Order: sequence, then structure tokens, then C-alpha cells
Amino acid sequence: MSNVRFAVIGAGIAGASLAYRLAEALGDGENIVVLEREDRPGYHSTGRSAAVYTETYGPPVIRALTAGSRAFFDNPPAGFAAHPLLRSLGILLVGGAARRAKAETLFDDCRALTPNVQFLEGHDIAALVPVLRPEWTPVGVFEPDAMSMDVAALHEGYLRGFRALGGQVIVDAEVYGMDRPDGRWQITTRSGTVRADTIINAAGAWADTIAEFAGIRPLGLVPKRRTAVVFQAPAERDTSGWPMVNDIDETFYFKPDAGRILASPEEATPMPPCDVQPDEYDVAVTVDRIERATTMKIPRLDNKWAGLRSFFPDGVPALGFDPRSADFFWLAGQGGYGITTSDAMARLGTAQLLGRSAPEDLLRIGVDPNVIAPTRLL
Repeated sequence: MSNVRFAVIGAGIAGASLAYRLAEALGDGENIVVLEREDRPGYHSTGRSAAVYTETYGPPVIRALTAGSRAFFDNPPAGFAAHPLLRSLGILLVGGAARRAKAETLFDDCRALTPNVQFLEGHDIAALVPVLRPEWTPVGVFEPDAMSMDVAALHEGYLRGFRALGGQVIVDAEVYGMDRPDGRWQITTRSGTVRADTIINAAGAWADTIAEFAGIRPLGLVPKRRTAVVFQAPAERDTSGWPMVNDIDETFYFKPDAGRILASPEEATPMPPCDVQPDEYDVAVTVDRIERATTMKIPRLDNKWAGLRSFFPDGVPALGFDPRSADFFWLAGQGGYGITTSDAMARLGTAQLLGRSAPEDLLRIGVDPNVIAPTRLL
């Protein structure tokens, strides 16, 4: 039986980053255990993400949390990763002529936080991505400093750093039940029992299920499927300098991927928490949308998969203690932004768990802890 101060449920990017930052703040991780239901960390959403670091995507608090994570991604501690976590990419949000007002609003909203964002039109868009059909080049918002992320290296860096500080990760530890026989949590898992003062619920799509095990009414988390496919890039094109391309209405995206193209229909189909698989209809929709928006032809696919992105009704995460239980802490509902916001969320969560003030750098760029507090969902 493990006996600790903090039990983190979930070893994906959310749980791993918070465990790392919490152990760092405490000076060691011996009083922290991370419980993972699968036989390896990051099997579900984290391991299926094609994350791109962008400050022009998502609600305002997400953009601020993303910006607040950039310094760590640019300069992680020595030994955190064997190579840089970010690689130049750029992201271009495009739309037809009818989307000019939406593009202008997005540009105005984003440039306060990301001053080098650019508003592009026509020829400038076509020059960046020559395969776009003319109806997709009237207006665009370009973020040149958006970056491709090495998700596996980031995730492993958090876990390695946590273990180096004395923390323990227990895999194959699906939670079967919780109770509080003497005022402390007793967590029953497939790998044994853990006693803890505080539970940190970083269980991804299963976060509401974990709350129910703890006798706490769920907050309304909805896991949603997102499909991705990979196909060969056009042989006659050098795609290495292309940015990622997003429809401004979020009906598709595509990006270069080591001589291939990774694409998605950006669907958000509600699903129960599960080991989600791609739906053939969504795969077909992806191919159709890419071929309609570009001159690229997709005779066959090299790969296809799906992942779950979990959302609360207002589209922003829940971070903080549950007001109905002073020792149950939420870190859930990142909605696909969990990787890009991971360091800021982990630092803010650590401050709350230890009763400290929120990091000043996050407050300065507009991160309001109240916006993501669980109390708003009750």
C-alpha cells in the first residue's frame, strides 16, 4: 500500500506535467504517486496528438495559457530532452471572401498577445501554400512563429523529471473504487491500494468517472472523437516549407509531416470514454475536404487514427479544488489544448495545491484562474 500526500490519477500530459512541477516545488516527489490505468503512460489522447504550438487557436484563456508555456518549451531544464521540443512550422488560417470579417476579428484578437501575427490576402496566401484552390485564398491569418511540437519528448521529459525527483508512476492501475475510512482517501486500483491526502483528477476522458468513484457529482465532461489521416505529399511539390493550414471555420486542417501530409476533418463527435478508433465516414470526409480545398489527390492513405478530446460545456478546462470536497482537485477538460498549455496549467495547479499565489507571469498575460475554476460548472 502506497501512502502519499498527493495521488495523481492519469499519466497523460496533464498528470505528468503537474506531477513534475509539484515535485519540483516540493523539492522531491516521494510524497506523490501517479496512477495510470493503461500499461504505459500517454496511451490515449497524449499519444495520439499532432500538437502544434499556436497562440491564435482556442478561447482567450487557452491562448494565454499557451503563451505562458512557451518559455519552458523553448528552454527546458538541462537533460529534459535530447533535442529541441519545438520546430519551426507556422500556421495559416484561411477562408473564402465571406470569411473576411471573421478573419479580421481573429487578427485583432490575436495580435495583442502575438504581435507578429499577419493578415494575408490572395497572392500572399497562394505563395505560402500553392496547392490551395483560389476560393480558399481570399483572406488568411498567419502566425509565423507557430511551431511543431515533439509531444513524445515533452511527455517523457515530464515523467523522467518527476521520477528523478523521487516520484513514482504506477501503470496498469485502473481505479476500481475510492472511500475515506479515516478522513484520508483510499484508492483501490488493479495494482493495489493507495492512501492519499489529496486526489488530483487528471484522468482525461475518464475524469467524470473518477469523480463519481469519489462520490462527487460530475462536472459534465464530454469526450469527443477527432480523426487524423496521413498520406503522401505531392511528388512535384516541396512541402517542407509549408505552414499548417486550418480552415478558419475549423472544418479541416493539414500540415507537412516528413514528406507526407497529416490531415483532419476537425470533427468533434461525442463519445463515451474508450479506446477510440477512426470512423470510416470521417476518414472519407477528410479526404473529400482536402481534395475540395486543394489540388492534392489522395489515392490511398498511409495511416489513420482517432483520439478523444474532452470538453466542458463552455469549452475551457477545469483547474482547481472541487468546492464540495477540499481534497479533490480537478485538472481536466483541456479540449485538445492540453499539450500546448501543459506547463502553465501545471504551474498554476501547483500554486493552488500548495496554497501559493498564482504565477505573476501568467497573471500579466491575462490568465484568470476564476475562468477555469470548477466552481463555474456547478
